[in-house]
Amino acid sequence: MKIGVVGSGALGGYYGARLGRDGHQVHFLARSDHDLVKRRGVFVSSPEGDFHFRPRVAREPESIGACDLVVIGLKTTANDRLRELVEPLVTPDTVVLTLQNGLGNEEALEKFLPKEQVMGGLCFVCLNRTAPGQIQHLAHGRIVMGEYNRWPAPRTHDLCDVFKHAGVPCQVTDNLARAHWEKLVWNIPFNGLGVAALAGIESCRSGELTLPLARSAQCAATDVLLADPDWTDLVRELMSEVVATANALGLKVKQSHVEKNIAATREMGSYRASTLVDFECGRPLELDALFLEPLRKARSTGLPTPRLDALCRILEGLNAIR
Repeated sequence: MKIGVVGSGALGGYYGARLGRDGHQVHFLARSDHDLVKRRGVFVSSPEGDFHFRPRVAREPESIGACDLVVIGLKTTANDRLRELVEPLVTPDTVVLTLQNGLGNEEALEKFLPKEQVMGGLCFVCLNRTAPGQIQHLAHGRIVMGEYNRWPAPRTHDLCDVFKHAGVPCQVTDNLARAHWEKLVWNIPFNGLGVAALAGIESCRSGELTLPLARSAQCAATDVLLADPDWTDLVRELMSEVVATANALGLKVKQSHVEKNIAATREMGSYRASTLVDFECGRPLELDALFLEPLRKARSTGLPTPRLDALCRILEGLNAIR
């Protein structure tokens, strides 16, 4: 397949490199890393084995041209540029797979693409971009993919097999919306509380969410959050609000996802979530897709989510003063 990767940081770079190493013609759309990646390629360090891959690299999508598959790994803060970056890569036969976090990404693509060409994927993986062209894979890597507002088709399973053949654990969901909320059960507490802990926020003015005072910057890592009973209680309470919201929307997310996610996170060791890394690096936070859109969905159901509401206010305040 000819594959275009839009957003070739940690996420797009890792999965693009795996697909390329498996023999596909992979093109990275890169700006800041263009020269270095073109010269040296991408280095992935992983407990599954380190490897190096040299993709084709372009600064502009027009230089890549039509692709069979477009994989989107952009931060959702760049979604206002989706059309200019993606449209030159697409023909009526192209499949566009967004691997972005949160809600609203498939809807953003549907604004300029037929929904039949849009797929979504949820990545359960621990990755960091440690330097231009260098990706550290710490654990996991599974993708759950599905069709946007459609039942899985033969091409859904075919694409799943493509990722599996490249060494990526992959499965198909028959309900992409539910899968998004199942991932938000993890994303909202660990991304949000990680930033709040690093910032040393003691409490929200409303009193609806009291945060233990962070003792050090290391308090923001997942293992330290879960080693502290007070932070763990907040993680659990936020997860329960996410599950309740999903169920109010009719998506039937099991309450068991709360303890399942906590247990899986303990196995990950010390991990700094992507929003925390963005905050540390001074980048804009993915507030809308990861936090504000889920809050809007909760409000549409009339369900009270006081902890999510307070966390969103904390994160908006931190993002505004940076």
